[in-house]
Amino acid sequence: MNKRILSLALIGVLIAIFLVNFVRHQQDQKEKEAAAQLASESMDLSDVEKGLSKGDQPPDFTLTTLEGKEVRLSDYKGQKVILNFWATWCPPCKAEMPHMEDYYQEEPDAEILAVNLTSQEHVDGAAQKFVDGYKITFPVLLDEDGAVGDAYSIITIPTTFMIDSKGIIQHKILGPMNQEMMKEMVEGMN
Repeated sequence: MNKRILSLALIGVLIAIFLVNFVRHQQDQKEKEAAAQLASESMDLSDVEKGLSKGDQPPDFTLTTLEGKEVRLSDYKGQKVILNFWATWCPPCKAEMPHMEDYYQEEPDAEILAVNLTSQEHVDGAAQKFVDGYKITFPVLLDEDGAVGDAYSIITIPTTFMIDSKGIIQHKILGPMNQEMMKEMVEGMN
């Protein structure tokens, strides 16, 4: 009887080891498949690095503000400009806007142009509600047909270009900035 119990126990242990290894193998396979799927769906980092960068002259554009005023980037030549691309539904954009407004209020020579990239946000009033809610006083421009976003190869938002007084891009920032970052970067430009 002891041999029989020992044999059954040994078989049970072997089955348990087999099942544990089988389950681990299945989990490893699923993780590998999920990683492969994610890699195939995720954006190629080289796509983000394409487009304009430091030393480039940014394309000129004419866009309309929420108030209906036409604004051209070339009108700001001779001034340092923070050119920001954003949308109301973007959480990092929402986090960045109070810092941008604080910077704009505290720096008398600050020039900020915030380009809203979603045409629908103008139509349904979302952009105006956002501006009112965040008490934004710098110009918010509407890229209603997406042409400016395309010209600047905007892939992720927020994306910000720091343009010096000669009209040359000095910094390209992917993701949100805070007030201190803005101040340091703008002060470091000519």
